Amino acid sequence: MVRKTVTAGDGRTWQVTRQIDWSPPAVGDEFEHDVDGGRGAVVMVVCALIVFGVVIVAWPLLSQSRLHVPLGYWFLALLILGFFPVRWYLRRPWKIVAETDGHYNTDAGREHWVGKVRGISRAQEEMRVVLLSLRQRGTPGHADSPLQPVS
Repeated sequence: MVRKTVTAGDGRTWQVTRQIDWSPPAVGDEFEHDVDGGRGAVVMVVCALIVFGVVIVAWPLLSQSRLHVPLGYWFLALLILGFFPVRWYLRRPWKIVAETDGHYNTDAGREHWVGKVRGISRAQEEMRVVLLSLRQRGTPGHADSPLQPVS
């Protein structure tokens, strides 16, 4: 979890956090082609990679001792085994939350904004945009922002 504190232009102090979202996938009316399941997908991918890894490693080791396995095979096996977990991690949804308790001098009260973005680089960029928007305009949302106010 990444947490930043920023003072907006109107004097309010905002806490902006970004964390990976482990919630289960959307179902029914909320479904939007979310193929990356929750924790169940993690277990399934890890099990498949373990089986695949055992096959890749066991084949050269259990075969006849005369078998020469080129170094490129091991690099390719490592690349294949690492591709899907890295891709899965980089494409996980991230939840960005911006909240403030308000300000004691004004009528600006408590606000809570929440949004989701897919991918770690997009989450980093969106958090940077939210912090900049808070400093300049005093609100975390902008025209095409994934953050929406929550009551």
